[in-house]
Amino acid sequence: MKLELQRPLAFIDLETTGISISNDKIVEIAIVKIMPDGSKLVKRKLINPQMPIPKNASDVHGITDEMVKDAPTFKQVANELKQFMDNCDMGGYNSNRFDVPLLIEEFSRAGMDFSIDGRKMVDAQKVFHQMEQRTLSAAYKFYCGKSLEEAHSAEADATATWEVLEAQVERYPALGNTVESIVKFTGEDDIVDFARRFIKVDGIEIFNFGKHKGKAVTEVLKAEPQYYDWMMRGDFAINTKQKLTEIFNRSLLKKA
Repeated sequence: MKLELQRPLAFIDLETTGISISNDKIVEIAIVKIMPDGSKLVKRKLINPQMPIPKNASDVHGITDEMVKDAPTFKQVANELKQFMDNCDMGGYNSNRFDVPLLIEEFSRAGMDFSIDGRKMVDAQKVFHQMEQRTLSAAYKFYCGKSLEEAHSAEADATATWEVLEAQVERYPALGNTVESIVKFTGEDDIVDFARRFIKVDGIEIFNFGKHKGKAVTEVLKAEPQYYDWMMRGDFAINTKQKLTEIFNRSLLKKA
């Protein structure tokens, strides 16, 4: 069954100086635009990030400072890229969490608005994670090195699940070793900004970092308005600052 498109679908992939949305820059962008008739248009550009490319990043993608020294900056090609993606839905691999947020950040740095409103965002990684075999038997074999006998016997499955979780805790230190830390690790937050400095809980924006983590943003700004100034001066993503300003202005309107 072939993919049917109502409008162009632009697959993007970025090579960057690192993985920080607020600090790192694009060094190469490729956009493969699939048209509704199945034809393909490609745009690829090396980008001068105007900062040194760390060796560990060059070791991954092979792009060096020498290769980009005469390349255009993102600001110089921003309008061309924006026009190429005009009226397109967007796709990629882990793109919703990295490529799209960083691309939007670069447009913001260039003083150009790039909105995803009305665009469909297709992330092939999410499809892969949901569709490939992730059964208990497969997990038991992978993590415990044993075949699950009597699969679908309730007791056997429950016991195997416990063994799998213990093996995961041993394998992945980032999980922590408490129920709370595991739930926090695996939970999918209702995000407000792409950097996930704010999330929504029961429809209310709360801080997701720092000394005010877990507190309602509006309540913190009301009690400590200087915190807004600190964040606006701080090393936060432009998208984060934009969302903070929206919340701040909304709280001012409520006061009025």
